[in-house]
Amino acid sequence: MTPERALARVDLGAIRRNAETLRRAAGRAELLAVVKAFGYGHGAVPVARAALEGGATRLGVAAIEEAEELREAGIGAPIVCWGPLMGHEWRRAAAAAADVAVWTPEACRAAADAGAVRVHLKLDSGMGRLGARPEDVSALAEAAAEPRLDVAGIMTHFATADVTGGEDAGFFCEQLARFRSMLGPLRQRFPEAIVHTANSAATLRDPSAAFDLVRCGIALYGCSPFGRDPAEHGLEPALSLYSYIASIKPLWGSESVGYGRSWRAARGTLIGAVPIGYGDGYSRAYSNRARVLVGGRSVPVVGTISMDQLTIDLGPEADERVGDEVVLIGAQGGERVSAEELAEIRGTINYEVTCDIGRRVHRRHVDD
Repeated sequence: MTPERALARVDLGAIRRNAETLRRAAGRAELLAVVKAFGYGHGAVPVARAALEGGATRLGVAAIEEAEELREAGIGAPIVCWGPLMGHEWRRAAAAAADVAVWTPEACRAAADAGAVRVHLKLDSGMGRLGARPEDVSALAEAAAEPRLDVAGIMTHFATADVTGGEDAGFFCEQLARFRSMLGPLRQRFPEAIVHTANSAATLRDPSAAFDLVRCGIALYGCSPFGRDPAEHGLEPALSLYSYIASIKPLWGSESVGYGRSWRAARGTLIGAVPIGYGDGYSRAYSNRARVLVGGRSVPVVGTISMDQLTIDLGPEADERVGDEVVLIGAQGGERVSAEELAEIRGTINYEVTCDIGRRVHRRHVDD
């Protein structure tokens, strides 16, 4: 087969099995599959379908366009859109039959006027971003009691559920306790509302945070919310990223490759050019630090990564050929390059690694 310049292969079977794993971890709680940001780079629509097949009962997005994409694809499952909405977005949410998050009396009025009647009261228990603070809860409850509104949920978001050591590790428990104190009077006033707080990390870390529903994103895709080996929690990485060797040429000792001459050969070697770069989401920060897999072996990325290409040191005895597969994320032979490994190189999190994979990278969805 002719190799593709840049291919992200997404295993929907892994998505389905991860959903089943998370459902078990959630106990009696429902599973909401978070498919915002183009399904964390995996493709929202096919991921949503696979997650629903794996036991998810609802879908979560941050922007109204994401809810509309799911509806246009014929997906009828309940959708919760928890990002801020303005102006005509409230009516678009109503048209998409999406539940919406509200945290101010003004938002309650806007939702009611637009017909976006199913609302989730968003509480700020310590994240410090969106949500009603403890002193604002009474006013929010009064506004949400508007007859045109149906309070479908009460929610918060943890700031440190993925932190298991250091001085901030205990803040998760502090936030959970703060939320419980805020929740009490709201649950009395809106007894039919479902309560949800847990992201992937909280779901895997503390069953008491599950309440009625868990919202799982990164773990659904088989990545660890703790930045460790996903297998620790029985998760299977769903995404692999591929390219191919487009050129092989010799480089002599002390010769350089790439912009800025950031790498020079210590001895004669063979350099492979791979047609994928930061324009595809393979970060420039990986320059001279990351590795790829070729022929079942680990090969270093050398030189500065450019927008459309990177170069690898195949070694002086390499027998690879033009057209051979290059694995940038995923497994080959007995080796694996994980999103967690690349995140550590960049000083970021695995979420960013997969979300950054650009739209010009072809997604191929398979079911293994």
